[in-house]
Amino acid sequence: LRVARAGVARRARPPAAPRPTPDRASRGHAEAVPLVAQAQGPLFLDQLSASEEEPAMVSMSSDKVDRFGFLLDPSKPLPRDAPLERDGARALSRRRSRGESSSDRYDSDNMVTSSDDDEEAEDAPGPQSDGDRVEERRLQKWKSMLGPGGVNWRATVESQPLRVKRRVRKGIPDAIRGLAWQVMSGGRSLLLQNEGVYERLVTRSKSPAEMEIVRDIGRTFPSHMFFRQKHGLGQRSLYNVLKAYSVYNRNVGYVQGMGFLAGVLLLYMTEEETFWVLAALLKGVVHEPMEGLFEDGLPLIQQYFYQFEGLVKAQLPKLGAHMDQEGIHPSIYASQWFITVYAHSFPFRVVVRIWDILFLEGIKIAFRIGLQLLKDKESELLQLSFEPLVNALRSMGSETLDPDVLIGNALKLRVSTQLRELREQYERSK
Repeated sequence: LRVARAGVARRARPPAAPRPTPDRASRGHAEAVPLVAQAQGPLFLDQLSASEEEPAMVSMSSDKVDRFGFLLDPSKPLPRDAPLERDGARALSRRRSRGESSSDRYDSDNMVTSSDDDEEAEDAPGPQSDGDRVEERRLQKWKSMLGPGGVNWRATVESQPLRVKRRVRKGIPDAIRGLAWQVMSGGRSLLLQNEGVYERLVTRSKSPAEMEIVRDIGRTFPSHMFFRQKHGLGQRSLYNVLKAYSVYNRNVGYVQGMGFLAGVLLLYMTEEETFWVLAALLKGVVHEPMEGLFEDGLPLIQQYFYQFEGLVKAQLPKLGAHMDQEGIHPSIYASQWFITVYAHSFPFRVVVRIWDILFLEGIKIAFRIGLQLLKDKESELLQLSFEPLVNALRSMGSETLDPDVLIGNALKLRVSTQLRELREQYERSK
């Protein structure tokens, strides 16, 4: 046990100098496992026997997992002794971000922006045999925008804001998504400014939420190969991040739902990077803070419910009136939409595209997506009474969703002014 604990501290120690590059920072879910494993170790060692061996990696064969690493049939466990198929992982990674393009050309409030025909011609999906070349061009553009370690990002946003917005809305290439999220959120800057802090939080601090975190770990992405193994690398990485954050921000501590935020990030970056992006997101380094989603009384989720209900009544008045008549409040069906930013139950190909926009434009995208989901199903929802209506609302996201169509339509909804006005009304009503 002492040897294992020493190994934890040794592996968790951050590098002396910044290491991430656009190629290394994130290679997507398939190749994220060895990256995360470089810095991880079991912190809840009391739950493990001292002689327990490291869990075997499950197979990454493309006939058993989807392109994001989720098991195609979670009811059938994969062999514990199956090795990580590195060639298969690379193939999955290459395929994952193909076709993730959106044709929308709107700014934050439905104003048409200028188009770049040459850029569109280059990015347009071509025949299957051209997929790698198309993706490579997209990747090179993003590498240029970010620069090594993200050093070019601020200058790129200031000089080409509309082009950046277009490219983010079309979907960030999986191979560079991790670094892009770090830079866009401000988490990358926090990491570089706080060398050694995460290590101390993980290895030297105690949290009153430790056992609660352990109990909840298995509920986070149980069908993903990285998190599926009990006490495996994924679950231990997630524990480390959540435990460290509960110590770092004691006003928030740990609340159910935070695991999904950290879980999404861990599939694209290391523990330390995940921790600082989570901190940046909740503390509001770039956009408005989101920690109110998890503070006592959940004050921010109450505000979001008020705003969302107002949007529904304003933009979908028939459905808003029907929900009022049936006694349906957003708290009944939309809690996980906002608390986990759709990560809890929506298809992952949709989730990552929403998160791309979240990091650039803020939480407004969550309102737009929710409103568009209701708009797409309005005619069906109007025919339902309370119980089937609740079931229909709670099952949204379980069906097949096309991220290009959903996001493209959602971005056409004008919500900025209404959200601001509804927030002011909510503040006055308190």
